[in-house]
Amino acid sequence: MKLFFGEIFDNSAILNEEESHHFAKVLRGKEGDFVHVTDGKGKIAEIEVNSISKKAVEGKIINLKTEFEKKNYYLHVAIAPTKTMERLEFFLEKATEIGIDEITFLQTYHSERKNIKIERIEKIVQSATKQSLKAYLPKINDLIKFNDFIKSDFNDFTKCIAHCEADIKRTPLKNILEDKPKKILILIGPEGDFSRDEIKISEENGFSGISLGQQRFRTETAALQAVFAVDWILG
Repeated sequence: MKLFFGEIFDNSAILNEEESHHFAKVLRGKEGDFVHVTDGKGKIAEIEVNSISKKAVEGKIINLKTEFEKKNYYLHVAIAPTKTMERLEFFLEKATEIGIDEITFLQTYHSERKNIKIERIEKIVQSATKQSLKAYLPKINDLIKFNDFIKSDFNDFTKCIAHCEADIKRTPLKNILEDKPKKILILIGPEGDFSRDEIKISEENGFSGISLGQQRFRTETAALQAVFAVDWILG
């Protein structure tokens, strides 16, 4: 099954320009081929290609599914980017394959990376979405300072901050998930962990400290552990 991004209408769909080029020039696609198109918002359509031009590939919808494999929860992970981008990209790819709805990048006190290339990140997530045949494209938010993010309005979320300070109260994530929250936000810190001041500020803004197990994980591993746990318990 070949999956492309595009716009889906009542009876037809059109691949975006980049996907059209890939279909026509790279894959040598032709009229009469059957492919699948997603809008990244839950729709996935099987189409028969009936028009190929330099900028657009269009087709007639043969079969359409809405809210395709929609999850019964919404997961937002806010993570401090790792110093080595390959490790962050590994997290993005695997989290997308497992199932994540939104990702925000945090600039924290101990952050080793102060900038990211959002366009490259979006391409990685798009590729992982197609590879795993999903109809929902995760929302990607650019780098934001921890103190600005923490004060944003997340009143309808169950809010958690994963940290390693043993003398500050932490609840196992699985205990938090027993209440079956519909929307959950989890903060994952850098290799040096969140600072004690950041943990305090987060608690003042309604975040609960959580632990992800007895082990001490790298940033990307901790984030994936959280995604796995949410998918296992709520999925």
